[in-house]
Amino acid sequence: MRTFKNFLSFALPGGLFALGMLLSGCGKSEPATPASAKKGAKAVYTIGMSQCNLGEPWRVQMNADIKAAAAKHPNLHVIFKDAQNDTLQQRADVEEFVSAGVDLLIISPKEAAPLTEPVARAMDAGIPVIVLDRRLLGDKFTCFIGANNKEIGRAAGEWIVQKLGGQGNVVELEGLMTSTPGQDRHAGFREAIAGTGIKVIFVADMQWLEPNARQEMESALARFPKIDCVFSHNDDGAHGAYLAAQAAGRAKQILFVGIDALPQEGIGWVKQGILDATFQYPTGGAEAIDAALKILAGKKVPKDIALHSRFFDKANVATGGEPLKSFNAAAIK
Repeated sequence: MRTFKNFLSFALPGGLFALGMLLSGCGKSEPATPASAKKGAKAVYTIGMSQCNLGEPWRVQMNADIKAAAAKHPNLHVIFKDAQNDTLQQRADVEEFVSAGVDLLIISPKEAAPLTEPVARAMDAGIPVIVLDRRLLGDKFTCFIGANNKEIGRAAGEWIVQKLGGQGNVVELEGLMTSTPGQDRHAGFREAIAGTGIKVIFVADMQWLEPNARQEMESALARFPKIDCVFSHNDDGAHGAYLAAQAAGRAKQILFVGIDALPQEGIGWVKQGILDATFQYPTGGAEAIDAALKILAGKKVPKDIALHSRFFDKANVATGGEPLKSFNAAAIK
């Protein structure tokens, strides 16, 4: 871990960040409103962004969206930290941001329980916190921004039931199940297939990573001669499963469904016929910067900011997909 002195030189050359610390102070007592907002506008507000990992292209896109949105505002300076899929490192990153006295913290946590306490300490220090994508335990944060993962999982399940005619063998490749998106996508999917003839014959936690998904799919293919569909909690996992099935000569017999719908990945794979459907999970990067600007100006923001999703399959990908509610209405006819 860098020393505090090194952190300052890394954060902003020329000591501007140190000046920001002096202006905002470290011993704040009101978590909802940063001290900097009470003293009037600053030349530069420093935002710490704690990303759980950059091994997933979706998270690389989230950081890019935050960077692009912040670049439109010269008074914002964002420092990015990558925990490299290590919960202890992410705790340390948050603690370093708190010690440095950033004006606001954005975090996309690896896991809910272990990151709840460090975020609470940031709030106690008077640093507003925007939680992005994955929820924490309790409500000690300024606002949460994310889509409804349970709704997305349910919509994916309804699509699969519809496409398979209510009968078939499904492999479920779960995201990290100590994270709230993994738990919610699983719960929504299981609700959708309950009472149907859909059987989940193989389940594995691939931790959002394509190589893990490919390895798990190889195991499923070796055990089960008939697999009708793979439901992966993200598109990378669905792509890894496709590659495993393709290598086994069985890809054409199986439907592949994922979540994220990045233009260059999920949507592109649907266009190529690799995936059969993908469900959008917006990064929330631009929305996080919009909320940060309001918070730093001393304005109130909603405790929860909901992001809306779309779904893409072969029938609608050329026309930009359809809103999730539109699909849900069609699915129950």
